[in-house]
Amino acid sequence: MFTWIVSDFGLNDAIESGLVKTPRVVIRDDGKFSKNYKSRFYHLYMDREVKDDLNRPAEPQEPLPDLVLNGYYLLGKDWLETKRSWESLGARTPPVVITVANRTETAARIKNAFDKGKVLIEELCNPDGTLHIDSKVLSEAESKDEATLAEESVNGEEESEGPRKLTKKEQGELLRLTVDTVGRLGAPGEQIQNVISVGMLSEGWDAKTVTHIMGLRAFSSQLLCEQVVGRGLRRTSYELNPETKLFDAEYVNIFGVPFTFLPHERDTGTPPPPPSFKTAVMPLKEREKEFFIQWPNVVRVDRSFKTRLTFDESKMQPLRLNAADTAQLVELAPIVDGKPDISKISEIDLQRLGERFRLQKIIFEAAGSIFELIQPSWPGSKELLLSQVIANVDRFIRSPALEIEPPLFYQDDLKRRILLTLNMNKIVQHVFDRLKSDSTEALVPIFDTVKPIRSTSEMLTWYTGKPCEPTKKSHINFCVFDSTWEATEAFHIDRNRSVEAWVKNDHLGFEIVYVFRGVVRKYRPDFMIRLTNGVQLVLEVKGQDVPEAKAKHSALAEWVNAVNGHGGFGEWAWDVSFDISDVDEKLAKHAA
Repeated sequence: MFTWIVSDFGLNDAIESGLVKTPRVVIRDDGKFSKNYKSRFYHLYMDREVKDDLNRPAEPQEPLPDLVLNGYYLLGKDWLETKRSWESLGARTPPVVITVANRTETAARIKNAFDKGKVLIEELCNPDGTLHIDSKVLSEAESKDEATLAEESVNGEEESEGPRKLTKKEQGELLRLTVDTVGRLGAPGEQIQNVISVGMLSEGWDAKTVTHIMGLRAFSSQLLCEQVVGRGLRRTSYELNPETKLFDAEYVNIFGVPFTFLPHERDTGTPPPPPSFKTAVMPLKEREKEFFIQWPNVVRVDRSFKTRLTFDESKMQPLRLNAADTAQLVELAPIVDGKPDISKISEIDLQRLGERFRLQKIIFEAAGSIFELIQPSWPGSKELLLSQVIANVDRFIRSPALEIEPPLFYQDDLKRRILLTLNMNKIVQHVFDRLKSDSTEALVPIFDTVKPIRSTSEMLTWYTGKPCEPTKKSHINFCVFDSTWEATEAFHIDRNRSVEAWVKNDHLGFEIVYVFRGVVRKYRPDFMIRLTNGVQLVLEVKGQDVPEAKAKHSALAEWVNAVNGHGGFGEWAWDVSFDISDVDEKLAKHAA
């Protein structure tokens, strides 16, 4: 009767019937759990040690967070075993790892980590097998006047039978063709084994050879999860097993993508309550002239270094590495019938990879990362810099300032080397932070290229159900309170005679990057205040001067010194209020 039929055959049905690969997600590991009692690799990007670090405009040479590298070690080890298995079966194309990153800067850092061998799985770090593709990379390729695939002859003429030059249009087309032909014999993408992307893989890209997926971005919906996971679900073979008359199972292992099937809620039960009242928080145009506040948008602080690096161990806080915080074994379960099937758990274990991690190699790798961070601002020879960095890293790793727990991991050489390798970035950032403090001659603020200056006028209207009060001397109409202490401080600031204008740093985008225990993080100081003498005061509210608070304040002091050293943004100062009663005293001190 009908010439066509429409059938609702969803992704879950396709997985259960074996028409596509079965996705396997991380369900647990031997490290600590996330706040929702899941493996930290389940939605890796949302981990506190990862999100702040990846969600900033970092340079390509800046090392990736340890948890991200740990995930690549685990995926990479499993990929290596898959590659060897495929080769034993005569496969001519390699299995493929794909990464979906949150921003172009993160993708560039991942590419740099693989190109420089920072992921200590050599087989996966082959630049010829790595494909970095996003809108920025593609536009750069297409903007080049020409790209040369072969050297010209001495007399300036191209070899008659050699490859010719590609125009910028052809270069962009070749890049797109490589993406589209990953895993296809005889095509440009035949030997690609590592694909690094930002958003382009959610636009219909599929390859049969994808076996591993790393998600390093926020996944706000299950549809987005399914789009990314779908990039790895196409089977490599559709031949029936002669004995079972069914397809043999094929799998794709997934880190960082919180993939599951959520049941639809039924329209039963009591109706939802009415929405609570929300206060609109916004800048007021009529107050702009009098209470407008602006600040330099500093993405990082560079420095010029002394020619002789100093490293004062007595001033260094100990770096504690606990084996309980570092995953060395993960368990994955296939998603069947909408939930993990724990009867078919597979493991990835890093124990055997420890044989590759010699102590001297660990020292050289850490020193190489620090060298890349210092070298752009280094006034002396590269050889002198590298020798000093290696010596200081060696001193630190063998010193009491590096504490390893439990004692078994310190005494067992193999376990110690594995723990050091999986916490490489913490070591790098910890030593680099000390070298910065002891060896810096001058601070140089680096401004955001798109918005070098930000202001209260740029804040978009937002809505809150939190307690708030109207302001008098602020460009923003309301101050939203996160605590009673903050509310009291805001009351005093708004009425202090030394205050010309102020704003609570909420939805303004003013952030300070700091390092604590080797982890790069961001925080938002509580208040920005313009005093009657013209000083711009950044005031932080803090109950206790704990070690992490000290790290924040040190980074804030560095930010203020760099901005004042620049000289183009007036005079800035910073302070910390440790008690409600001291806020007037702090304001008076800087207004004098």
